Amino acid sequence: MSFSKAISMVVMFSLFFEANASIKAEPTQTNTVNISASFEFQNLDLSRYGYVFTRMQVVETLLNIDRQGNLLPGLATDWQILEEGTHWRLSLRDGVVFHNDKTLTTAAVVKVLHNAVKHASVWRNVPVRVISSESDQYIDIFLNSPYQPLGAILAHHSSGIIDTESYDQESIETQLIGTGPYSAYKITPPYRLVVKKFDRYWGKKAAIPYARYLTGLRTEARMLQARSGKSDIIFDLDPIIIGTLQRQPNLNIMRSELPRTVAIKLNAEHPYLKDIKTRQALSLAIDRQGIAIAILRTPQSASAQLMPPSMGDWYLAETSMQQDMAKASELLTQQGWTKNRDGWLEKNEVRFEIDMLTYLLRPELAEVATVIQDQWKQLGIKLNIEIKHFSAIPIAHSNGSLETALISRSYGIIADPLTVLIDDFSTLQGSDWGSMNWANTSVQTLLKSLVTELDPVVYKQKAQQIAQVIYDEKPVIPIAYYVQQTAVSKRLNGFRFDPYERSYYLNELTWAQ
Repeated sequence: MSFSKAISMVVMFSLFFEANASIKAEPTQTNTVNISASFEFQNLDLSRYGYVFTRMQVVETLLNIDRQGNLLPGLATDWQILEEGTHWRLSLRDGVVFHNDKTLTTAAVVKVLHNAVKHASVWRNVPVRVISSESDQYIDIFLNSPYQPLGAILAHHSSGIIDTESYDQESIETQLIGTGPYSAYKITPPYRLVVKKFDRYWGKKAAIPYARYLTGLRTEARMLQARSGKSDIIFDLDPIIIGTLQRQPNLNIMRSELPRTVAIKLNAEHPYLKDIKTRQALSLAIDRQGIAIAILRTPQSASAQLMPPSMGDWYLAETSMQQDMAKASELLTQQGWTKNRDGWLEKNEVRFEIDMLTYLLRPELAEVATVIQDQWKQLGIKLNIEIKHFSAIPIAHSNGSLETALISRSYGIIADPLTVLIDDFSTLQGSDWGSMNWANTSVQTLLKSLVTELDPVVYKQKAQQIAQVIYDEKPVIPIAYYVQQTAVSKRLNGFRFDPYERSYYLNELTWAQ
């Protein structure tokens, strides 16, 4: 046998071996990045659980969001706002195929958006008149009136683009055929999702063959997975265990600021909480800096306002978060509260006693509640803490039994916080995770006007006015901004965190060796 013929046989054998290996390939510990997080998914409904599938990069949206909340191209390469804000035209990206190798078309996008308008709550206030595609290049969205947050809604997970084969006859998702760098390999609600890299992806192709998402584990279990090396990226860690994980030689700990706020939700109709001065006194009694240092382990996260600096339109330059017990006591005395011989505040022989709900899904909340309980006790207020499932808070809001609740509220659910703020503060009823029985007519008017405001300078002026009223009247009492604690295995390179939690950027990851 000649040397050249021998080389040819070796090459052919190698190609045959590689082809068969790819056919038989399956997820293993060595070819899979394992991710642990706290949130479960019950089904494939993008309007409710689409965040799992966008984070795992199975599903993509027409527009994306940068770290500052600005719109970026996605499956649409550019967009125009026409006819005084009542017409949005998006240009569809060429060369995109679904995971079933069908070409992405404007007709498919229009069908998905129609379905989102019918089923996704984020679309319920969008004044959609018509969504159409008159050509193979453009998608046109016509509105009855301008709607400034539409771009952020097009970047929301409920607006994810999937092939029409994903739907049954009732437009319910029965499978997920997306366009991302990973395709769905095995979906096992509510705990597990395995994805496989998609070689025909239009953008940066993934280097790691598989990724596995495991959810529903308690924070202690996630810590053990991090220590043992069974998980490579572990989200939603309790700050109290970070010190232990930092000593692990196989891990890096990443701290990332989120547009999420730890805050006290108040029933402003409660007889003890009606007066603004009472709510201001409760706020003044809180040592935010101490909480941020001792419990959240991030001193810079302490704040007395809702929005972090990254949300510049809504961030107030002049606020104070200093604890002032003397001023707090003075405000309560002005309302007729006096301390009895046991040190509790009383008025008309009735003790100042209120209840606070919180939940274990974010374990640091129970610790923060305990600190607040002690600090309000110094004022003479008895606070009773109940730790329940997080669903107890919406239930108590709905039936009117809620007095106070310690919550973690995300203002980055949609990149523009306006839609969340409208839900939370524009009506007397408020929302499950916003105000309760509080309304301010100027805030209501300003929020409504911002929906159609296209001038960025005027938009910021109005946003600042709203933020100032919320800071002054305290329908909710902010404590600190939330910081995501993530453990990342040193066997990975390229990890970065998305503050809007839209993507895990799996296609940017590589093995360290």
